[in-house]
Amino acid sequence: MDFYGHIIDGEEVPSLDGATMDDINPFTREPWALVACGGKADADRAVAAARRAFDEGPWPRMGFEKRHAILHRLADLMDEHARDLAMADTRDMGKPITQALHDVARSAWNVRFFADHARLSMGDAYPMDSGHHAYSRFDPAGVAVAISPWNFPLMLGTWKVAPALAWGNTVVMKPAEDTPVSATIWARLALEAGLPPGVLNIVHGYGPDSAGAALTSNPDVDRITFTGESGTGKAISAAAASNLIPVSLELGGKGANIVFDDADIDNAVYWAVQAIFRNAGQICLSGSRLYLQSGLCDEFLDRFRAAAEALEIGDPQDPSTEFALALASEEHWTKVRGYLDTIGDDGGRILTGGVGEGWSVRPTIIVDAPPTARVCREEIFGPVCVVQRFDTEDDAVMSANATRYGLNAMVFTEDLNTAHRVSARLRAGTVWVNCFFIRDLRAPFGGVGDSGVGREGGNFSREFFTEPKAVVMQIDES
Repeated sequence: MDFYGHIIDGEEVPSLDGATMDDINPFTREPWALVACGGKADADRAVAAARRAFDEGPWPRMGFEKRHAILHRLADLMDEHARDLAMADTRDMGKPITQALHDVARSAWNVRFFADHARLSMGDAYPMDSGHHAYSRFDPAGVAVAISPWNFPLMLGTWKVAPALAWGNTVVMKPAEDTPVSATIWARLALEAGLPPGVLNIVHGYGPDSAGAALTSNPDVDRITFTGESGTGKAISAAAASNLIPVSLELGGKGANIVFDDADIDNAVYWAVQAIFRNAGQICLSGSRLYLQSGLCDEFLDRFRAAAEALEIGDPQDPSTEFALALASEEHWTKVRGYLDTIGDDGGRILTGGVGEGWSVRPTIIVDAPPTARVCREEIFGPVCVVQRFDTEDDAVMSANATRYGLNAMVFTEDLNTAHRVSARLRAGTVWVNCFFIRDLRAPFGGVGDSGVGREGGNFSREFFTEPKAVVMQIDES
């Protein structure tokens, strides 16, 4: 098996104690790579390298134009090595290769966008009547720790790291232990593109009592950004608070998908399938709660079921595969299976789908579950959709908002007034109308409640990864 090490201070290195971990392909349930498994010593070494690179190195002082050129070179290399990057994510988490290739393209765009955004971003000028002139500038914050999730390993990693780098920070990234390989490949490309040593460091390993905990409690860190489970986000926030480190947390979701009677049913069914079954439902934004207005409920449900059962299921490395049955790990499969096991006790029935062979869950639709059931209240993070009927707009909004999560929602209607009115009433960081999973990197992204703290994207990422500074100058009168 190939070995994938940490990237620290411009070199690929093993763990200081020699520890490794097997990287398991969830489709075959067999190891396919050997990865360095870091602990506190490795995390501290990476932070120290990032600290030196920020305090003494050229990257923060290089200027936007030169950083822009290097980051665009990195994006070019990502395009050139798209197959390698995509195959790493496919083997790591069972993602269909066509979706993984799409993720790589999105990842390269993340790098290009934030490189451009930083170069073109402007401060403000504040003319003063007192004989002074004030203006703002945005200086890099320092050392950023980025902890990325396993469901979109490369795409969400670049989403965090690219703006940090573009604004002159140095970074220590810890990818999820289940999906580590694409991060090492990406960091190799970053060095080839010309990033100086210590600017982008990769540390592999686990979270609690390991590399992750060491990174989030290190006082030499200036920013922490994390995407993942809500409980972990709370632990990270508590650790960071002891050092007053600002955090950005994109956490769990229980997305509501509201379909009104006047919706374009073809479009709504298509997006309902994408929203819950793409990536085997392992998306924090997934439309796991489907609310259907009474007038179209029966027809929609029939077509939704047929579309779910028609998905092309197979080997994730086969380009024709639309849905890969295997979930990302045995641990996660056990969790999702546990939810399906509760249906008999909590109420509800499986209309189609259920647990398959190996670490697999088929596209699953649940009906007749009461709102109090676990499958209606908790984030399952799998290909499991709970369908409920509603009569009025007020009913739909009340049900959609009856959750501790507030990451996203969807609304399907042909009435412009309904679209605006319901979007305003929904307690969610993003509302998609007649679509799903469309991102403009200029727009804010994040959630409320247990879905997170802060926003990412455009100026919102700039605010997080910089220290805004006011400069006030006296103007001598002639």
